[in-house]
Amino acid sequence: NGDSLDWKEYGVEHEIKQVLNHKHLGNGSIILFHNDAKYTPQALDSIIKGLKSKGYEIVPISELILRGEYQMDHEGRQKLICPEI
Repeated sequence: NGDSLDWKEYGVEHEIKQVLNHKHLGNGSIILFHNDAKYTPQALDSIIKGLKSKGYEIVPISELILRGEYQMDHEGRQKLICPEI
């Protein structure tokens, strides 16, 4: 749901701001980083601290993926479909 844009190599501060101020950042967000990004290793500590200071918790992706019937909203978040009774 959030692209760090780390692959554009704009620098550490830009990457931190890109993640922490992303317009789609919210509960259940999955933030995209790339293995070979130049500035991510230096930015990651500040990003993690910034996310935690905003009240977010970092969890394994397996805890975010819903099983069963769901649909995606316009921001790419999964929503369970409640069967009609």
